[in-house]
Amino acid sequence: MARLHKSHKRIMIVIGSLAALVFILAVLVNQYWSPILAKEVRKIVLRSSDSLYTVDFSEAKLHVVRGEIVFYNIVLKPDTAVYNRKVRQHTAPNNLIALHVKRLTLSEIHPFKLYFQHKLEIGRVALKEPELDVSYQLNHTKDTTVKDKRTVWQKISKTLKLIHIGEIDLSDVQLKYKDYSGNKLAISELKEMNLSATDLLIDSATQTDTSRLMYCRDIDITLNNYSGRSSNGLYRYHIGSLKLSTENSEVDIQNLDLTPADTSEFFEKSRRDRFDAHLDSLQIKHFDYLSYHKYRIINASHMLLTNGTLNVFTNPHKKPPTTDKVKTYPIFGLKQIKADLNIDTIDLTSIDIIYSEVGRKSQKVGTVSFNNSSGRLLNVTTNKAALAKNNICTADLNSYFMNRARLHALFTFNLTAEDLAFSYKGSVGPMDLTVLNPAIMPLGLVKINTGRLNRFDFDIQANDKAAHGRISLLYDSLKVTVLKPDTNKDRLKHLAVASLFANILVLKHNNPDKPGETPRSFDVTFSRPPDYPFFKTIWRTLLAGIKPSVGLNDKMQQNVKAQIAASVQKKQERQVKIAERKQR
Repeated sequence: MARLHKSHKRIMIVIGSLAALVFILAVLVNQYWSPILAKEVRKIVLRSSDSLYTVDFSEAKLHVVRGEIVFYNIVLKPDTAVYNRKVRQHTAPNNLIALHVKRLTLSEIHPFKLYFQHKLEIGRVALKEPELDVSYQLNHTKDTTVKDKRTVWQKISKTLKLIHIGEIDLSDVQLKYKDYSGNKLAISELKEMNLSATDLLIDSATQTDTSRLMYCRDIDITLNNYSGRSSNGLYRYHIGSLKLSTENSEVDIQNLDLTPADTSEFFEKSRRDRFDAHLDSLQIKHFDYLSYHKYRIINASHMLLTNGTLNVFTNPHKKPPTTDKVKTYPIFGLKQIKADLNIDTIDLTSIDIIYSEVGRKSQKVGTVSFNNSSGRLLNVTTNKAALAKNNICTADLNSYFMNRARLHALFTFNLTAEDLAFSYKGSVGPMDLTVLNPAIMPLGLVKINTGRLNRFDFDIQANDKAAHGRISLLYDSLKVTVLKPDTNKDRLKHLAVASLFANILVLKHNNPDKPGETPRSFDVTFSRPPDYPFFKTIWRTLLAGIKPSVGLNDKMQQNVKAQIAASVQKKQERQVKIAERKQR
C-alpha cells in the first residue's frame, strides 16, 4: 500500500509539473505571439485595402490550449486622406465602411502555420453586436477604372500564402447605411440583423473563382422585424423578415406592410391619395448581389409577389393638379428610376386591388375591386444593353372584376418610345351588372336595376397624348334608375322623370338588339387632358366607348336633358296655375 501510495504521488507530481509547464509555456507564447499577431493583422488589412483601411484594437490574447485568439475593442476605419486621393484618381470604391466591435473571437486557429508556413487558418470567427457604418457614393460604374488590377491574394501573397476561415458569424448587427447617390442623403438604420458566411478562402485558386462572393462559398443575411416611418410621418412600413443567400442568389422577404395614418388624420395633413398595402411574400431568384452592392445594378431573372392587398383611397380634398400627370405612366416611372434595372420575369399571384373614391356630388364612397389578380410581366428593364436587344415590356394580367367577372388584359409597353407608346387589349365577362352598384351609385348617380354583361372586349393603342381603338359591349335586359343626393336625409333618392326618360328614350337595353343580329361595336378616340393620370385615362377611354354602346352618345344626352328640362318647366307651370286658382 505504501508503494502504491508513493506511485500515485509520483504520477500526480509529474502531471502537475506538466500542467505547470504547459501553463508557463502558454503564458510565454501568448506574450510572445500576441504582438506578432497584432502586427500581422495590421499589415494584412493595410496591404489588402491598398492603404485605405487601418485596424486597431486595445488588446489581443492568444490562448494556445484552447486554440483561440480574442481581440478587444476593434476599430476598422478608412483613411479619409487616402480615400479623397482615390476619389481624385477615380479609383475610390463606392462603399466605405467603418466597424467597431467590442470583442472578436477567433476559434480553432493554427498559429504555428501562420508563423512557419504563412497560412492564416481559422475555424470560426464570431463578432457579437458589431456596429457597422456603411456610406455609399457612386464613384465609378466599372472595375476598369481601378489602376491596380491585382487580386487580393496577389496583394497579400508576399505576406501570406492563403487565408481560410471556416465560419463567420455576426449576430445582432447594428447597421447604419448612408446613401449619397440621390438628390439628398438617405439614411437607413437596421437592427436585429444577423450575418453568416462559410468557407472564406483566399489563395491562388480562388482569386478568380466567380462562384464565390467576397471569396466566400456562401453569405447568408437575415433581418427580422424592420420597421420605420416615412419622412412626413403619415406612413409606417414593416418587414417581418428578410433573408439573402449569395450561394443560391435568392432574396426572400416575408410580411411587408405599408400602413397609413388614420383616415381623418391622413386627409387632414395630406392632399395625396391614401395607400394601404400588404404582401405575404416577395422572392427574387438569381439576384446579382455583388452588382447591386457595388454599383446599384438590380439584375435578377425572376421576381414573385404572392398573396397581397392594395387599397387606394382617393383624397377627397385633393387640389386640382397643376402639373402634367404623364409622370404616372409606368414607362415614365421606369425611366425615372436611377438604378440600372433588369428583371426578366415578374409574377403576381393572388393580389387584391381595391380602389375607393368619394363621389363629388353624392359625397359617398364608391368602391371598385379587382380580386385574386395574377399575371406575368416580361422584360422590366432600364438597362441600355437589354433595351437594345428588346425594348418591349409586356404585362399579361388576369383578375376578377368586383370579385365576379373574369378579366383578362394584355398590356404592351414600348420602353424607348419618346411618346410613351403602349397598347392594351382584353375582355371582361360574364356577370350580373347589379354588382356594379357599390361603385356607380355614389360615383355615377345611377342604379342598375337589371342587366347582364355577356362580354366586353377592347383593343386600344395609346401614348401620352391620346388613345384610339375599338370596343364591343354585349349585354341584355339593362334597366336603370337615375339618382340624386338627398342632403336632408343623407341618402340618394330616385328621380322618377329622369329614370323614365333614361329607360324609354336613352338606353339600349340589349346588344345585339335582337338575337341573331350583328352586335354593335364602336371606334373610340380620346384625347388625354394633362391632369389625367394613367389609370384614369384608361377608364375614360373605355367609358368613351361604353356610353354610346348603351345609348348615351352626346346627341342623345343633349336631347334627353332638353326634354327633362322641358318636363320640369311644365311641372313648375302647372304648380303656378294651381297656386293661382287657390288664391282666387
